[in-house]
Amino acid sequence: MNRKLLWGVNSIILVLLIISISISYRYLNPSETLMLNCSSELFDRHKGDSDKGRHYLLVDVIARGKQAQFNYRYFNLDGSSAGNIRMKGSLLNYDSDANRYSFSVKTKEESEVEDDQRQPEHMQYLSYVSSFNLDNKGMHNLSIETLDLDEQKDYAIVLFQPSNTVCGCRLVH
Repeated sequence: MNRKLLWGVNSIILVLLIISISISYRYLNPSETLMLNCSSELFDRHKGDSDKGRHYLLVDVIARGKQAQFNYRYFNLDGSSAGNIRMKGSLLNYDSDANRYSFSVKTKEESEVEDDQRQPEHMQYLSYVSSFNLDNKGMHNLSIETLDLDEQKDYAIVLFQPSNTVCGCRLVH
C-alpha cells in the first residue's frame, strides 16, 4: 500500500512539473504577433495644392511568427480606389532597443485602377523600389519603427522604411 501511495504522489508531482514547464515556456517564448491598421494622408509634391495630388493610404500589417503580410491600399479624396500593393515575406528580426521590426519581402502583387488616373507618387515609388529589389536580389527589405506608442489606447505612430512614411496605427489584438 505504501508503494502505491508513493507512485501516486510521484505521478502528481510529475504532472505538475510538466504543466509548470509548459506554462513557463509560453511566457518566456511567446509567439510574436504584430497586427496594425495604419493610415496616412499623402501629398504628391509635384501636384502642389491640387486635389489630384492628395490621396489616402491605408496599410494593414500582419506578422505571426516568422510570416508577414503587408497590404497597401491607396484611395482618392472621393474614396475611390487608386490602387493596391500586397506583399508577403518573413520577419527577419525585432530590435527591442530601437523598437524596430525588420522584414524581408519575397512576393508582391499590384492592382491598379482601370481609368486614366495616375498612381499616387507613393505607390509609384514603393512599386519601383520593391520591384527593383525583388528583380535584382530576390527580396525587398523593409522595416517598421515605432516612434510613439500608447498601449492603453491601442495606438502607435510608426515609420515605414524605405518609403519614409509616417502613419498613425491602431494596434489589433
